[in-house]
Amino acid sequence: MRKLTGIFYTIFLTGLEICTEALSQAERWQQSVSYKIYVDMDVSTNQYTGKQIIAYSNNSPDTLKRVFFHLYYNAFQPNSMMDVRSRSIKDPDRRVMDRISKLTPQEIGYLNVSELTMNGQPVTYEQVETILEGDLPQPILPHSTVLFETRFEGQVPLQVRRSGRDSEEGVRYSMSQWYPKISNYDYQGWHANPYVGREFYGIWGDFDVTIAIDKSYVVGGTGYLQNPNEIGHGYEDSGVTVPKPKGEKLSWHFYAPKVHDFMWAADPKYTHDRIEMENGITVHHLYIKNSQTASNWEKLKSYTPAAITFMSENFGEYPYKQFSVIQGGDGGMEYPMSTLITGQRPLGSLVGVMVHELIHSWFHGVLGSNESLYSWMDEGFTTYAGNLTMAHLFSDQASGFPHRGAYAGYERLATSGMEEPLSTHADHFQTNFAYGAAAYSKGSLFLSQLEYIIGKEQFAKAMLRYWDEWKFKHPNANDVIRIMEKQSGLELDWFKEYWVYTTKTIDYGIKEVTAEGDQTKITLERIGAMPMPIDLLITYTDGSKEQIYLPLVMQRGEKPMDPGSPQRIHTERWPWTNAVKELLIARPLSQIVTIEIDPSLLMADINRENNRFEK
Repeated sequence: MRKLTGIFYTIFLTGLEICTEALSQAERWQQSVSYKIYVDMDVSTNQYTGKQIIAYSNNSPDTLKRVFFHLYYNAFQPNSMMDVRSRSIKDPDRRVMDRISKLTPQEIGYLNVSELTMNGQPVTYEQVETILEGDLPQPILPHSTVLFETRFEGQVPLQVRRSGRDSEEGVRYSMSQWYPKISNYDYQGWHANPYVGREFYGIWGDFDVTIAIDKSYVVGGTGYLQNPNEIGHGYEDSGVTVPKPKGEKLSWHFYAPKVHDFMWAADPKYTHDRIEMENGITVHHLYIKNSQTASNWEKLKSYTPAAITFMSENFGEYPYKQFSVIQGGDGGMEYPMSTLITGQRPLGSLVGVMVHELIHSWFHGVLGSNESLYSWMDEGFTTYAGNLTMAHLFSDQASGFPHRGAYAGYERLATSGMEEPLSTHADHFQTNFAYGAAAYSKGSLFLSQLEYIIGKEQFAKAMLRYWDEWKFKHPNANDVIRIMEKQSGLELDWFKEYWVYTTKTIDYGIKEVTAEGDQTKITLERIGAMPMPIDLLITYTDGSKEQIYLPLVMQRGEKPMDPGSPQRIHTERWPWTNAVKELLIARPLSQIVTIEIDPSLLMADINRENNRFEK
């Protein structure tokens, strides 16, 4: 019997080990790519031809039998999904409206693949508008690398949205989403979303790109220029003689390591300013100098490096050695190591759009969440950090609360009756209003609520930890919450579930304050459906202040006191099931001047009128 028991015990332990190994979470894998692209641009027809070789590494545990490429320019054709979506949505983007439906054959965009092979074998494929669907001649096995080769031709659309030619400000080419881009495959599978004008998601890799274009054009964008002494236009080193170009075209050779996209822009009228930062980063500004741009773009040269420095100190060290701010596009749009922005703006607006698009380099470019699915983790986090950066850059003008605009935007959304959960895919929001307010405002408040819940110092440390642990790994909503939990020691899954997956709102109020002899009874109530911990500030007639802290039971702990905050005199847990909470203060009502819920103004209470008692 003992022998059988021993055998059974051994079998049980072995089975337990196998089960534990199967259930343990593997390190998050990422696919990787290496692009070598050559493109030849005809500036007279606005058409181009190209070829590319892509080394694609399948780092997943899965065998891949198909492949998908994005062909974004095909969206700029009448009756495309992007066109139909813009003409049918309740509140179309004013930049798009019905413009795509009116494009002529010479104004439309297209991107067509004429040849696609894998390891020299033809791939059977079909172009379905903005997606190429390919059936592979051989499966791509786990942990193997294959070579894709493509030949393609494209036409640059008239500037409508983000990419295009001949913008309202006169920029010839804003070349984003211009090449066949392989779709991302991650733990959720393929992400071959058709392009209807929202967000993007890509694979990090190395881009080696050569652009042949008329020699009069100045080019800038993603990557490091490899042949500056052949090009000139302000890229060459001081004192170097630039050889005279041969023929009618120059070939601009760029290399961009560890990026998930490649953008370039070109115009013969560009002025190129270069700023060398002390940390070795080169900042490029390319713009059309005229009476509407000259003064403010000259001033911008001091703001861009300052913003990079502030972000590196507070949210993680910028990992590249260059950043380009380029006039182009239709507003502001982020790309790795670069941005396109419209340039004829007042200084505050110019700096503001530069800051916002620059900060995307952290949350879009390096952390790289799937912004189609988690647009708020990109747009919202960028908005939060942008508010702090602008307050830093314009400290002489800053007053009050830097996040005021985001809170106002969220309140409009929450009270509009049009709100949809943050978990909604960016393409599938019913209105542009609901998408924009959710992604930018409510997404920003995701961070400010966590700052309120875990405390300012712990939150600042958590944001740097988030960068260190998740850069180049495509974090999701749970990943950022787990960072906050590890840093604070609190349980925060409840917050994520309420804020991301529901539209429930926060509303607390001071229901009643009454004298109880030499003591004071305070009755608080939770009016909204979303629970939150409460900071309660009491101000007395002698000018002193004290705080009462009411953490939620389910957060399983409490935040530390923020530096400089009034002393806590009482901490008591509040169960979320209880809508009312009574507190007894050992001071008479006659000594109390005011009682206020959340003096920090960080809690996203949609009705602050009932947050303050004043005797």
